[in-house]
Amino acid sequence: MDEKTFRLLYVLTDLALPLIAGYLAYHRRIVSDALCNKIIRFNIIAMATLLAFLSFWVMPLSKSLLWLPLFSALYMLVPGAIAALTFARRFRDPLGRGAYYMSAMLTNIGTIAGLSAFILYDETGFAYVQIVSSFQVALLVLVCFPLAAMFRAKASADSRRVHLSLRELFLTPNQIPVLGLIGGLALNLSGLERPAVLGAAFQTLVHIGAWTALFPVGCLVEFSRARSYMLKTANLLPLRFIVTPLVFLVLCHLLFDDPTLIGSLLLIAAAPTAINAVLTARLYRLNVDLAIASFLVTTVIYLAVFFPLFFLYITNGGVL
Repeated sequence: MDEKTFRLLYVLTDLALPLIAGYLAYHRRIVSDALCNKIIRFNIIAMATLLAFLSFWVMPLSKSLLWLPLFSALYMLVPGAIAALTFARRFRDPLGRGAYYMSAMLTNIGTIAGLSAFILYDETGFAYVQIVSSFQVALLVLVCFPLAAMFRAKASADSRRVHLSLRELFLTPNQIPVLGLIGGLALNLSGLERPAVLGAAFQTLVHIGAWTALFPVGCLVEFSRARSYMLKTANLLPLRFIVTPLVFLVLCHLLFDDPTLIGSLLLIAAAPTAINAVLTARLYRLNVDLAIASFLVTTVIYLAVFFPLFFLYITNGGVL
């Protein structure tokens, strides 16, 4: 088996199988809610932090990286604006429209896009994606939560609101991987060479990280309730996999000349709906089933169609 075919198998072993295994294990009562939550916490506190530390230690540094915080915001705002001008208008109910916005704006950057970049571009691509991902929590709080609250208020005269303190928003385990990012970047800047044994360890840890990230996501999937919304969210497919990547392809060529950076950023632009869209819809009592349907539809198309085609194009000498 050649290297190209071997890496393409990661789409199955590291992206699809953890989701399927999580779904089957949870719905057959092999895995409990408590165990699922422990896996999520382990992935965030241990795996994501360690992977960020090791990848940032050897990431090539350039002035281009200064643009990535802005890109992190654009990855939310661009598809959100396109949705507002097009498909979101068909949802008359504010709860459905709010869930649709969350599905368009919140994408699976840290896990699926990160693993995809690793498969194609090794640690460098993985590190580029983690930079963008590290700003997503703040944007979730500053942009998506207020927008979700607005749609909740439009749907009901109920004056109740979801109040979260600054500590609950920012001082959570979700921010711990940033410490790994900072630590790895500090060693990178110091000029200290990373031992070869840690490079070999990273190759193994990234696969473990894939399973600890995606297995609990599979546990959260509920097909029966989301099935009726799948056709209604199908118009997210051209938004996610054609329009948004084309917008960022043009923008990337205006700013960058590194093909690895451009390819990694395009993988982010086409990332499927994130589970955070479901969690935000649940928190603000929007249409959770619509968000779940969006997560399922876009994730399946990304894994089965978009990424394999993108992978084959790049590995056969395609130029972005």
